[in-house]
Amino acid sequence: MKSFLLLSLAIAACAASVLKDPTSGYKDGDRYFYFPGDGDDTLHLVDAEEPVDHEYIERYTRNPNNNDYWLYTRSNPLHAQELRLGDANSVLNSNFDFSKVTVFLAHGWNGNGRNKMNGLLTEAFLENDDVNVIVLDWSELANRGYTTARQGTAEVGRGLGQFVNWLVQLGLSYDRVHLVGFSLGGHLVGNAGRETGSLAARVTALDPAGPLWGWGRDHIAKTDGRYVEIIHTNTDFLGFQDPCGDADFYPNGGSGMPGCWTNSCSHSRAYEYMASTVKHNHLLANECANYREASRNRCSGTTTPMGNSDLFKSRSGIFRVNTGRNYPY
Repeated sequence: MKSFLLLSLAIAACAASVLKDPTSGYKDGDRYFYFPGDGDDTLHLVDAEEPVDHEYIERYTRNPNNNDYWLYTRSNPLHAQELRLGDANSVLNSNFDFSKVTVFLAHGWNGNGRNKMNGLLTEAFLENDDVNVIVLDWSELANRGYTTARQGTAEVGRGLGQFVNWLVQLGLSYDRVHLVGFSLGGHLVGNAGRETGSLAARVTALDPAGPLWGWGRDHIAKTDGRYVEIIHTNTDFLGFQDPCGDADFYPNGGSGMPGCWTNSCSHSRAYEYMASTVKHNHLLANECANYREASRNRCSGTTTPMGNSDLFKSRSGIFRVNTGRNYPY
């Protein structure tokens, strides 16, 4: 044990010497970088070469019920009812209404079902409309090391997709499904949509995570749902930069959000903008010719709303909107 602790301290010291500035962000190929947890925005030093715990991922994802699925409705906006895959009575005896839109929320790394993101979005969706909100809590895996959580994201997403498919068998329609995820959760809901055969009406990824997502085919893609929207708020450091949806929004150019002094703040703005637009539907973005124009504030195309709760959006392209510093932005 002593030798293990000494080795850990040595690795930490080495990491600190390689990367001293938490504001320097992540660039492809970096071994060490800082990434915030969903729970408190605390920056954590990540070693990109930390071994992935494949055994734990396989054990956790083997049973989708290792995730928690918490239902909130206008009848129970604050106290969740737990739904369990394969247990029809858990749904039939709950406040779940098959005739209503169902919004699924997925947190990111070091997050949980009761974090700020889920609270803001649950409140916004229920205030805006009489819907079902189902919060996915995958915190047992999400609170492992970043490399392990990242590697397990797609499989958790497939589990969520299986849960959606099961609800459809019970009577839900894909036409009333909206999958929303933040950071790692942005890629997670993409994989969930893929598991449904891309039949979910809308998939929304809120600043999907960038580090270690530049390879492979498991990141969010526009083929993951009938309509896929991405809101990029920290492309220079923590978020996925490339356009990958039907519609990709780069508010304020995609990085350095007004009123923010840290990367974690800009990263979190994605779900804050989403919650605000669900309530107010007020952030109209201009179409851009490409990402370069969006980053340089040279977009003058026709406008379309960013975010909101509309399941039948159809506008595709790259867009920019300039926001305010404070809520409702």
